[in-house]
Amino acid sequence: MARRLIKPLSLLLGVWMFMFGFLKFFQPIRGWFDIQIQQSHLPHESILAGKLTEMVTGTLFLLPWVWRSLTAKSKDQLLLLACLILFTQMGVAIYVHLQPGVPASVLPLGIKPPVIPVVVLLLGLLTAFGVWKEWRAEKASDTPNQ
Repeated sequence: MARRLIKPLSLLLGVWMFMFGFLKFFQPIRGWFDIQIQQSHLPHESILAGKLTEMVTGTLFLLPWVWRSLTAKSKDQLLLLACLILFTQMGVAIYVHLQPGVPASVLPLGIKPPVIPVVVLLLGLLTAFGVWKEWRAEKASDTPNQ
């Protein structure tokens, strides 16, 4: 069951994260993102870091399904790393949404409550839980019974 959920969730998260990181280099999304970071009083370097880490996270979610020679353990490790980075990014996104100086007009879909980051965070948690559960099951089957 877990394996059936992991692939579609990680592919979805991978495409979303890479696409949104990439789109933040182009107007009008670029301007909106810049305003979000500036009005949240985050360091200016966060603008480029946010864009690049979203693209890296997307790549990490997609890599296990593109690079076929990876072992199951390596795939699980990449997905867990992607989830960890995603949790951090969504934590920052929630923080940005909650800042009073950030207008709803520069947020995704113009929604001030952090609905989108929370949904993405929940999808990441579901993915991480599935990978962790699968990894533990594989580890348990590798251990010799005494």
